[in-house]
Amino acid sequence: MARYRKNYINPKRFDRSQIKIMLILLPLALFMLLPIVFIFCHAFKPMDELFAYPPRFFVIRPTLDNFYKLFRTTSTSAIPIGRYVFNTFLVTLTTVTGSVFISTLAAFALSKLRFKGKVTLMEINNAALMFVPVSVMIPRYLIINALGLIDTYFALILPLMAMPVCLFLIKQFTDQVPDSLIEAAYIEGAGDFTVYRRIILPLIKPAVATGAILSFQQVWGDVMSSSYYISNETLRTLPFYMNTLTGAGNVIAGQGMAAAAGLVMFVPNLALFVILQSNVMNTMAHSGLK
Repeated sequence: MARYRKNYINPKRFDRSQIKIMLILLPLALFMLLPIVFIFCHAFKPMDELFAYPPRFFVIRPTLDNFYKLFRTTSTSAIPIGRYVFNTFLVTLTTVTGSVFISTLAAFALSKLRFKGKVTLMEINNAALMFVPVSVMIPRYLIINALGLIDTYFALILPLMAMPVCLFLIKQFTDQVPDSLIEAAYIEGAGDFTVYRRIILPLIKPAVATGAILSFQQVWGDVMSSSYYISNETLRTLPFYMNTLTGAGNVIAGQGMAAAAGLVMFVPNLALFVILQSNVMNTMAHSGLK
């Protein structure tokens, strides 16, 4: 009888059986890493390398000139850059907190509570996953205008607070919480909000972290809201300001500042993902395969 060989898909230590998987995945991982490498190299290129033909992927003579020009330009702006940074942090923090809070509450209700129409509501949310931002741009503007929210922080926060993908992932993850655990809590006298706060939230932390990352990425780099809903310069956010630097003054000189600005805006996204990436993988494994 042949000796039984168990599954070595996820062994605790390195096993030779992993080599063939690594040989397949390593080229793919390097290919996926290329855009990140390009963003860093592009930001440190001198002007002649930025416009070199044929274009160069890696930087040959790295320089900090693009960053000097960027910060010199921001220091001469009529509106202090600190105002844009404050607006961005205020909008991002409020939107991420509100989006995650609403999504977790809705996921708990759709997954564990019984009421009429919850299947229909979930189907509507799933249908909303197909809409791209451009398709809802006009109706979103009409709603913001009808509510009188033009030129307010709410115009930057409310449209981005609704995240169907965040609700979908958290709801799928909440489905994994045992019903017996919740029923035991109800028998002990706990209410709905107590069950949500004391049982659901601690058990769905990976999904909450993933939702926070997705919401952060959507808000942090958002330029459209400041362009369409805001005409008061003091209310606009940092991504909009960085975007205007590309066409400020000399367009050619603006390309170097745009490359540096792109890196400045990208680093927080990368850092947040690196810190919470284990939670993202855990959420995808439990939410996307159900």
